[in-house]
Amino acid sequence: MSSAITITDLSKRFSDDVLALSDVDLEVHEGEIFGFLGPNGAGKSTTIDVLLDFVRPTSGTVSVLGMNPQTEGVALRQRVGVLPDGYHVYDRLTGRQHVQFAVDSKGTDDDVDAIMARVDILDAADRKAGGYSKGMKQRLVLAMALVGDPDVLILDEPTTGLDPNGAREIREIIREEAARGATVFFSSHILEQVEAVCDRVAILDAGRVVAVDTIENLRDSVDADARMTVELDAVPTPEVLAAVEAVDGVTAVTASDTTLTVACDPGVKTHVLNAIESQGVPVRDFATERTSLEDLFMTYTTHDTHDDPSAAHEDESSDESATDGTATDAAAGDDAETDAAAPSEVRR
Repeated sequence: MSSAITITDLSKRFSDDVLALSDVDLEVHEGEIFGFLGPNGAGKSTTIDVLLDFVRPTSGTVSVLGMNPQTEGVALRQRVGVLPDGYHVYDRLTGRQHVQFAVDSKGTDDDVDAIMARVDILDAADRKAGGYSKGMKQRLVLAMALVGDPDVLILDEPTTGLDPNGAREIREIIREEAARGATVFFSSHILEQVEAVCDRVAILDAGRVVAVDTIENLRDSVDADARMTVELDAVPTPEVLAAVEAVDGVTAVTASDTTLTVACDPGVKTHVLNAIESQGVPVRDFATERTSLEDLFMTYTTHDTHDDPSAAHEDESSDESATDGTATDAAAGDDAETDAAAPSEVRR
């Protein structure tokens, strides 16, 4: 399987006592939705900044679509769409002007109205973006990222500022992009959003990758037991309890009225049910509880959180800033507050 993003031995040190990333190795396959998880300050945004050449690494290499962001940035930006965590829109430009600028920058013939309709802000297309809510601005920048059908979408906290319906719509767009063949690199600390859409995840903690796998496999790696709750048609007899306790893989059995709670290996659920019914007690219903994603996350992230140092070291970013359909800060210049100014992103 081809790689869309490859990170090898990546380290970033901002000062003698601030090591943001340490020997990060990561491979994201073409066409997958890849979740990048970590607590605040883990280094997620710094990693993305390096991928976009906003920040130069102290050591190590990165490759996006087989290209080096430091030397092939212009070509790369034609094929990458970005929704950064730190961004701003130009208050005096309309939403339509923002998206049209992205279309012009990439030289595509995208239908601006269609893109804005896709992110559900077409009705506000001709309003100045300064009057947009936080969620509307988030949708607007996503619209700009979608211009040109990018091969890679890098989304840093894409559901920030959105209500549950908005978050669901963003998840659907992510699935649609993956379905057409795009690779989606999705950074978030909202665990439910990641679980709902991602094929695989990496967990970053204190600048190091501590796990990479599917969520289900990560659960299996930390789950000694699953907990089964079994509803019976009658109060279980001692024989029922003994039969369940005798099942290989069962570690504990408790009874409360007609409910049995069984701690067991996830693979022996059927044997537990068979053992109950072998004693002549019908099973009315059952449910299995696995390690929650929150518990899984806490298992792998045990360090104290700290502020992501990249935000405090913007001056260390490279002179070349990714456009992904937006203008560089330098291009906006002193005209940033005029109607003629080009929309821009804040570097992280």
